[in-house]
Amino acid sequence: MNFRMMTVAGLALALAGCTTTSGVARNAVETQWLGKPAGTFFAQFGPPIADVETGDNTVYSWKGGYKTRKIPAEYEKTADGKRGKRISAARTEYLSCSVQLTVSSDYVIRAVRLVGDRKRANGPSWCEEFLGGAKAE
Repeated sequence: MNFRMMTVAGLALALAGCTTTSGVARNAVETQWLGKPAGTFFAQFGPPIADVETGDNTVYSWKGGYKTRKIPAEYEKTADGKRGKRISAARTEYLSCSVQLTVSSDYVIRAVRLVGDRKRANGPSWCEEFLGGAKAE
C-alpha cells in the first residue's frame, strides 16, 4: 500500500511539472503583444485581412508594415583608407510583415505566429522591429 502511494505521488509530481510553452515569448513581437487586447493591436497597425473561428478562439491574419529600404553598396577599405573593390552592389528591399494572432473569446491575444518576415543576420527581423519595437543596429 505504501509503495502504491509513493508511486501515485511521484506520478502526480511528474505530471505537475509538465507545462505548455504557449505563454512563453520567443521573439520581440510575442513579448510585446501576448496577453494584450487585440483591439489595441488593430487600432495601432490596422485591421486584419481575414479571420477564422476555432472553438473559443479566433485566428486573425494580418499583413502590413510595408516599407522600401535602400541598402547602399559596400566597398572594402584599402590600406591607405580609400575605397577599394566593391563587395556588394546597392539594392532595394521591399519589406512587409505577416502574422497570425490567436485571440480568445475575451479579445485577448493568446498566441502570435510570424508567417511572413524578413530575417537579418545582425539584428532584429522586420516584424520584430516594426511590431515588437526592437531597435535595428
